[in-house]
Amino acid sequence: MVSKTLTVKNAQGFHMRPATVFAGAMGKFDSQITLEVGQKKVDGKSVMNLIAACIKCGATVTVCCDGADEQAALDTAVELIESGFGE
Repeated sequence: MVSKTLTVKNAQGFHMRPATVFAGAMGKFDSQITLEVGQKKVDGKSVMNLIAACIKCGATVTVCCDGADEQAALDTAVELIESGFGE
């Protein structure tokens, strides 16, 4: 398992578009992707779970990836979050 803690940079946090982009990108990997926000743990491949987590701008998120392609999944997740989803 690999993980990294990041700060959400885009102004609106994980609203519909970034949640859809993130879940779609993570769905391409075989690894299990979990986002930890405070006491919450959510499935990184589920748009609804990401939106329901109410992840706002400035939130600290730990992305955990576990599986055969875990490092590639983590690298992709980090790139998406650090880029602010292009917003």
